[in-house]
Amino acid sequence: MIESSAGNVSTLVDGDGSDGVTLVLGHGAGAAMDHPFMEHVAQGLARRGHRVVRFNFPYMQAGRKAPDRAETLEACFRAVADAVAGDGPLVLGGKSMGGRIASQVAAGGSPCDGLVFLGYPLHPPGKPERLRDAHLREIRVPMLFVEGTRDPFCPLETLDRVKERFVAPTTIRVIEDGDHSFRVRKSSGRDTYAAWNEVVEVTAGWLHDLS
Repeated sequence: MIESSAGNVSTLVDGDGSDGVTLVLGHGAGAAMDHPFMEHVAQGLARRGHRVVRFNFPYMQAGRKAPDRAETLEACFRAVADAVAGDGPLVLGGKSMGGRIASQVAAGGSPCDGLVFLGYPLHPPGKPERLRDAHLREIRVPMLFVEGTRDPFCPLETLDRVKERFVAPTTIRVIEDGDHSFRVRKSSGRDTYAAWNEVVEVTAGWLHDLS
């Protein structure tokens, strides 16, 4: 358990960090830290030498469905990051909302060496005018976007357009036929677990290069 201003939150740690990197991974709005996708990614990265720290945001810890206010989510993320930071590179990130909160924490000045976004919610589905990219222009550390080609929250053409205004080194890795949760259709020729393995591989490679 780690204490935040909104109360204690549970954590799960995978990997010994033999590769030197610690990744703090926040969950999405509707699923906790032990969701199968979060577990698959964390354990996959751990097998490749990275240390992955998952945690529950306060509303999820309390069993509520509605996410906390941004200030509470950010305070929780900062508390976890501060508690687990070590001598090696510290990377912040998450699935969907978890990645967005990580980016807001970094833009607000919390120290980190990189950011990993797994299905970044660039705008609500069907509302491209409500872009969530202004704070991304303030970030200076390297950023990795792992995005599915069928994700309505982050159309690739929109991401390509807005990243031209980013100052930070930005890498985009694409999961063919993936939706917002990186699920794929049978017509893609593979199952969803294979797509999740692709998420692990591209993330692990990027983290290795960062270390």
